[in-house]
Amino acid sequence: MEIILASPRGFCAGVVRAIDIVNMCIDKFGTPIYVRHEIVHNPHVVNELKERGAIFVDELSDIPPDSTVIFSAHGVSPAVWDEARKKNLHIIDATCPLVTKVHSESIKYKKQGYSIILIGHEGHDEVIGTMGEAPDQTYLIESESQVNQLKVEHPEKTIALTQTTLSVEDTKDIISSLKVKFPNLVARNDICYATSNRQEAVKQLASQVDMVLVIGATNSSNCARLREVAENCGIPAYLIDGPEAINPSWLDNYDKIGVTSGASTPEQLIDAVITKCNPAKVSTLETKKENVSFVLPKELRN
Repeated sequence: MEIILASPRGFCAGVVRAIDIVNMCIDKFGTPIYVRHEIVHNPHVVNELKERGAIFVDELSDIPPDSTVIFSAHGVSPAVWDEARKKNLHIIDATCPLVTKVHSESIKYKKQGYSIILIGHEGHDEVIGTMGEAPDQTYLIESESQVNQLKVEHPEKTIALTQTTLSVEDTKDIISSLKVKFPNLVARNDICYATSNRQEAVKQLASQVDMVLVIGATNSSNCARLREVAENCGIPAYLIDGPEAINPSWLDNYDKIGVTSGASTPEQLIDAVITKCNPAKVSTLETKKENVSFVLPKELRN
């Protein structure tokens, strides 16, 4: 049995930055350091940071006043910022700059009186944060089937924004339908480079293997989309958290297994999966090189 690894895969620049921020805050400010929600959607990353002294909380009410709090890579709404300031918390913002860009677009078009159509998954941390910028003007849709029923206050003045971790193909279809319904639509496809690159890599990988394993957390949007992309190519695809989730029958029934991982999945999980599979051969299919990096928050630049 052979394993073919997709490249690029794994950590993106926004995830690297967010994890670095937590580690640097622990080193600079000492513990406890509080993090609101998972810094990125991967339990292995979260557990490693917990071992270093990071405390993850669901709500700011769980944090003592005057403490240091880190906002996750997915971003937060203005209401969360206001609450943190009222508690006199020392705020370190680990929001991915590409998510911050979507927030900025929402603020810009809110001021111009647009109806904002946000394409994304209800309940996802990133969507909750973005909708918080203009809650009275933002309309969330998840699929093309919802376009016909969508009613907005200003149909002649609409802007479409997107969650950064969506399916490239599905989002393209939704935007096309929105343009038919709202001819004056301003469309902003905000799917990030890492999401697009990993989905394209999986498409090419799927043409060379019998089955694809996507390594990552079940609550990770970009991991779930990778599995869907592979499956849409006509081959079996599974999202697994790590080697313990491997079904032994997969190793017996498939000669070539493709392996990739989402933008929040550490590389050591890929290594563990390879060890568990014990393949006769491991190769890499490289489709694009990535050299993106983001600056740290000003509080940590020295």
